[in-house]
Amino acid sequence: MKKAVCIISGGMDSALSSYIAKFRDGYEIIALHFNYGQKTEKKELESFRKIAKSLNALRLVELDLHFIKEIGGSALTDNQIEVPKEGLKPGIPVTYVPYRNGIFLSIAGALAEKEGAEAIYIGVVEEDSSGYPDCSDSFIQKLELAIDEGTKPETKISLETPLVHLKKEQIVQEADALDVPLGDTWSCYESQDKACRVCDSCRLRLKGFEVAGIEDPILYQ
Repeated sequence: MKKAVCIISGGMDSALSSYIAKFRDGYEIIALHFNYGQKTEKKELESFRKIAKSLNALRLVELDLHFIKEIGGSALTDNQIEVPKEGLKPGIPVTYVPYRNGIFLSIAGALAEKEGAEAIYIGVVEEDSSGYPDCSDSFIQKLELAIDEGTKPETKISLETPLVHLKKEQIVQEADALDVPLGDTWSCYESQDKACRVCDSCRLRLKGFEVAGIEDPILYQ
């Protein structure tokens, strides 16, 4: 049995990444989720559990990292910073959580080594994202080298980013083709009942479904 740790936020990208690991690449899944004080923490956890169940994951690992909220500096974790709703703009937005993926992947590396997993899958998207520096292909490649350097000599873990060069409409199409339960995923940065429709993440998701010609199954305000 070959195993992969899949970081699953509950969003569409991470859900597709984990489905690729399971159904295209043939891994058994260790599903990993982080609660870090984000504004939609409850909804994301609910989505994670549904996705992990649909994957028949070997193990669900839910970790609380609320020190990320204490660090602050992001509209996703700080109630004093509003989630922007004016549309996508150049540069790094206030929804960037400082070094979040670096923290997540370091922990995933420890879990993968302990579990004897060969790979870590993360649904980062470089070309059609909101400009987050920790979603770049270059960053992931360098972190893979760091994990290799900092683990046992016999430990070999690859960091897999199957979506990194895809556009959102391609992600929607791939997810539809692999029967990812898109109705169980959540992308909104702010709302936990009906998606707000106007935050950066909602805008990207809606545009992706529109261009792909597929109806988004989640509820919007």
